[in-house]
Amino acid sequence: MVRIAQVSPLFESVPPQSYGGTERVVSYLTEELVRQGHDVTLFASADSTTSAKLVAGSPQSLRLWPGSVDPLAHHICMLERLILLTDAFDIIHFHIDYLHFPLSRRMTWRHVTTLHGRLDLPDLQPLYDEFGDMPVVSISNDQRQPLPQARWQATVYHGLPPALYTPREQAEPYLVFLGRVSPEKRADRAIEIARRAGLPLRIAAKVDAADRAYFDTEIAPLFDQPGVEYLGEVGEDAKNDLLGNATALVFPIDWAEPFGLVMIEAMACGTPVIAWRSGSVPEVVDEGVTGFIVDSIEAAVEAVGKAARFDRRRCRQVFEERFTVERMARDYVSVYERLLGAPTRAAVPAGHGGQDVD
Repeated sequence: MVRIAQVSPLFESVPPQSYGGTERVVSYLTEELVRQGHDVTLFASADSTTSAKLVAGSPQSLRLWPGSVDPLAHHICMLERLILLTDAFDIIHFHIDYLHFPLSRRMTWRHVTTLHGRLDLPDLQPLYDEFGDMPVVSISNDQRQPLPQARWQATVYHGLPPALYTPREQAEPYLVFLGRVSPEKRADRAIEIARRAGLPLRIAAKVDAADRAYFDTEIAPLFDQPGVEYLGEVGEDAKNDLLGNATALVFPIDWAEPFGLVMIEAMACGTPVIAWRSGSVPEVVDEGVTGFIVDSIEAAVEAVGKAARFDRRRCRQVFEERFTVERMARDYVSVYERLLGAPTRAAVPAGHGGQDVD
């Protein structure tokens, strides 16, 4: 048994009420670690639901709390609560990016951070030059490419509870786009693919405040086209039916996607993924088995025809082999045990990041 602290972002509850990839993964991992017999404490918003011990970092999820103006303040308070309880844990698993790095450098706690977001931002180069001593985990091998200097421990692909989604052997004649409306997610491509393939498209997506102008001017007018249905954000039950009954999930990204949780959600339903060759896609999608990797609108339309004749049972089988929460938890426990077995790392003085003193 390992005594583990899971430290989640506070923007969404764990699990989130609707959209929220990081918090959803934290929930799956936390519950599975508890099921496997570990002593787990979850640091998250007070409206989270968990079988682990819960330490509230904020009164509720910050995105849905009108009273929250400065989210950083709540995360700092959560870190202080973590410090007060640090002797209760063998290892601390952070999911809050680099926020804790200066603190972790000076504490004696064992820790690891899963980096859930994009790492191809120029601002991150000096950060990881400085904090190269921080042990980190990637969620795809492609995600690592911009930061070879980071202290990578492993790549751990996301996993889902097998019972969460119900595989369907028969599909209905429609495509689905699910996730977030933003320039890099390319809902406009999905609409064009569906139009050319002659199938309806159902769009279930969150719109962040930062993307509202893009949504209003570039995407919403496309909803007037025949067959396009915008559903907004959807919960788990609705997502199960939406993905499970679709001919295919269209994932026409225009950026280096770190993982793409919706791809394995579709696979869990037996639904093939039609995805652009970018970021994690070639690692996640098995060509012709769990979906089709494409480079153009024309290739995506051709893949729609193939999806209608797809072996959905084999797709679900590959999901069970590669992307279950049991596998994800085992992979993380291996990382924990390796870090716990390593010599204690002395605090690294400021200005000496990047030195590996194992």
